[in-house]
Amino acid sequence: MANRTWTITLEEDSETGDLILPLNDEILEGTGWKTGDTINWIDNKDGSWTMKKIESQWVLVEAISTFRQRYMVEVPVGIDRQGKDKTLWALDTVVLEEAKEFSQEHLGETIVSHRVVTKEDALAMCDKDNDYANVWNDELKMKNFFTTMAEHMHDGDYGDYSDAT
Repeated sequence: MANRTWTITLEEDSETGDLILPLNDEILEGTGWKTGDTINWIDNKDGSWTMKKIESQWVLVEAISTFRQRYMVEVPVGIDRQGKDKTLWALDTVVLEEAKEFSQEHLGETIVSHRVVTKEDALAMCDKDNDYANVWNDELKMKNFFTTMAEHMHDGDYGDYSDAT
């Protein structure tokens, strides 16, 4: 797409005093922008600004959460008929899921894989992994299960976006 230039006059909201940058249909069509796009503002240091859409992609990151769990299990003192210490009975109680949890601590996540996926594939995976949300529309699924750039990127993160197109 060829570089296009528009001069836009800011408008002021009469109730709040906030400045509004009106983007008409011609500008949106000419830039290929749509509602929800992330736009990088570049100060040209001459009183003007350049605005460029930041292209994005969805990355599926798969991780394993690790927890340290503790159980307090009462067992008799002594050795059993097979000659093993009865303290080992406590391990069986835990493995058989018969023990009450005493405490737990989340130790973190280990990333095991990542890959780029299309939005359509991500939404299909969302339906499979979260079957209770199958009846939700795509916007609600994305709001609840997807992390957008706006939610995790802050000024200065990941360097300069001046090369974004």
